[in-house]
Amino acid sequence: MPILLPLTALVSALLVNLIRQRLRAALLDIPNQRSSHTTPTPRGGGLGFWVAFLLALPLLLWLQPDLSPLTVVSVVVVLLPLALVGYLDDLHSLPARTRYGVQVISAALAIYCFGPFPQPWLSALGLGGTVLTVAFTVVGFTALVNLTNFMDGLDGLVGSVSLVQFAFLAGYLPQPLWGILAAALVGFLWWNWPPAKIFMGDVGSTTLGGALGVALLMAPSQQWSLLAITLPITGDAIYTLFRRLFRRENLFKAHRTHLYQRLHQRGLPSVAITLGYMGLTGLIALALVTLGTLGAWVSLAGILGCIALAEGHLQRPQ
Repeated sequence: MPILLPLTALVSALLVNLIRQRLRAALLDIPNQRSSHTTPTPRGGGLGFWVAFLLALPLLLWLQPDLSPLTVVSVVVVLLPLALVGYLDDLHSLPARTRYGVQVISAALAIYCFGPFPQPWLSALGLGGTVLTVAFTVVGFTALVNLTNFMDGLDGLVGSVSLVQFAFLAGYLPQPLWGILAAALVGFLWWNWPPAKIFMGDVGSTTLGGALGVALLMAPSQQWSLLAITLPITGDAIYTLFRRLFRRENLFKAHRTHLYQRLHQRGLPSVAITLGYMGLTGLIALALVTLGTLGAWVSLAGILGCIALAEGHLQRPQ
């Protein structure tokens, strides 16, 4: 297992560079209203770490004979539709309805393979409670996919946060599968770290959101507490959504008003923002390891405090 991690990172870095060189023209990301970058930069680098992850799985099964092949196959079956539609979207900009339809299919596959997210307070409703549990899981899964995608707008941000998330889940659950994904992200970040030479694109961000959803469904216990590890991504995205609702802005219009984008516009370097979000994720992981359920509540309070501090800083005149 130790040799598989650096090998996966190396293969990922080589594949991402190959995509950067060979598919640059087809996957060029031209700056728009949502963008934080000003120079056309290739996207689709997520395909590199996704393929490296897939290539490493047979070796993982060989090195970890106690790992169920059915579990590994189930994870691939759930994530493959997200990767395919994400790559096609990077190439051709698919309609939102098509993308969301595929996300619902992946959510349904995840529930079939791993069960819905536990909501015991609905069990008293019988069949109605089961239907609601499944419906809420689909909504939550697709929300995680889309919120991760929304946050992929700054060099290294989603990649580095996801690296910490999956490294934590690999050791805490334990699920070595996610350690392989974390290693693949190391190779990707070699090219995506500020200043980024390639972006992950939807093929990367939506797959990472889906993988995080699968990891939470696979968790043997404390699944509600483990939601805290998503907070650096979901906290910013949800806060921005409510802020835009309060300001009566068009939610379907492209924007650059996420906290990380506004901080970047204020002059904070992208590397500082990325390290800040990465560090917050690491602190949450530490809180969960040391405090358990209490750590999740402490993390939530901490994220709310960070949002308040960031908003206060942004409201001050320059």
